Amino acid sequence: MKYKLIALDVDGTLLDDDHHLSAENKEAIAEVTRQGGQIVLCTGRSPQNSIPFMEEMGLSGYVLGHNGAVTVRVENREILHQFGLDARGLDPYIAYCREHNIHFDVNTAFDMYVDNVDNLAKEANHMYEHFKIMPASLPAWEDFHEPIVKFTVFTQSDILDEAEREWGTWTHQYNILRSGEFFVDFMHPEASKGNALKHLAEQLGIPQEEVLSIGNYFNDISMLTYAGLGIAMENSPVEVKAAADVITGTNNEYGVRDALVKYCLVG
Repeated sequence: MKYKLIALDVDGTLLDDDHHLSAENKEAIAEVTRQGGQIVLCTGRSPQNSIPFMEEMGLSGYVLGHNGAVTVRVENREILHQFGLDARGLDPYIAYCREHNIHFDVNTAFDMYVDNVDNLAKEANHMYEHFKIMPASLPAWEDFHEPIVKFTVFTQSDILDEAEREWGTWTHQYNILRSGEFFVDFMHPEASKGNALKHLAEQLGIPQEEVLSIGNYFNDISMLTYAGLGIAMENSPVEVKAAADVITGTNNEYGVRDALVKYCLVG
């Protein structure tokens, strides 16, 4: 098989719009694995709510979670690598969010914290139920015993657009990425899907030209441009398509299956 390491984004790529993993995608992934390819998930999600998809597909290996800020071994949930960020530098962003009634959460490798878990807005509560993760209430910075790897802001897209414009005038000390229409993520400056994928490929002894990646959003661009073959979903923004080598179908039309069949299982 030409491509030995295949990195898949999850939401908008592997899963359809109802966050369902299709039998068609599962079958193609199983065949790639049988023929010697190694599948990894490279996602903005936490390992906590992305590892179950690996288990559903019967896969061990690795998850590159929180947009590459954390690399975890699936079988024992061992953290192999993580980029901790400067938590106290988040204070002005948190103040902005509180002032403008914008929801946020703070993430360690496996845990998530919000301002007040007992007073979540309906939309935020629905989101966490949808993504199958339950946050706890945010402690003081000095009470954290594990590195903070990601700060995520969640609100309406127009409010998020305005927040991004404002934050763009501030001094930057984070990698700030639009990871979805309603989400902006803050990570360590070196944390990205591309860097995590590069680091894992080097650890596994797999050359860059034998890495394939598939994604659909701005936070996927770094891994699309790193991989020997970067594939964008048809449902991607135009800037993401421009960063990719080729385009496959949408996430609702088994675009992942079609790409794996065309580039991994044929020829």
